[in-house]
Amino acid sequence: MTAPLNVIAVSGGAYRPSRTQVLTQAIFDEVGRHLNIAGRVIELADLARPVGGALSRKELSAQVEEQLLAIENADLLIVASPVYRGAYPGQLKHLFDLIGQDSLIDTPVLLAATGGSTRHALVIDHQLRPLFSFFQALTLPLGIYASEADFTDYRISCDLLQARIRLAVERALPLFGTQQHLRQSA
Repeated sequence: MTAPLNVIAVSGGAYRPSRTQVLTQAIFDEVGRHLNIAGRVIELADLARPVGGALSRKELSAQVEEQLLAIENADLLIVASPVYRGAYPGQLKHLFDLIGQDSLIDTPVLLAATGGSTRHALVIDHQLRPLFSFFQALTLPLGIYASEADFTDYRISCDLLQARIRLAVERALPLFGTQQHLRQSA
């Protein structure tokens, strides 16, 4: 049996509770239903203060450095961002400013975003894709956008969003080989 796929999900919200965190976890869990994975969800809310005050990685604690290394060493990166004033938050950008410029080359990245309305859905293609193109990451073609209406009490309540999550993950599966990382069905 091969080693599990190292999946790191970054939830880019700085507050709790967070629809972005709920969406991130749902995507991570869906990947885990199909692939043999290890990894975790990293929440910007846990890193925002130390990362926000750091001008370089040398200023970060060992715990924050460990989170950055986890991002850099992911086999699959899931990045979900809330939309603030028409863009991803500056704290999320600063987190990725601290990531090594060449560390995400060819890393598959599944992009997602949450916003107050569907008017912000293009943030995935117009802002998140260019960010990860800079890193020469492999952004997966199908992103996942969720608006406030897709949640009830910080739980996904929209069947169409659930279907979009399933479809995005299914489209990503061929990147990881049909045999070596797929979960064995019972």
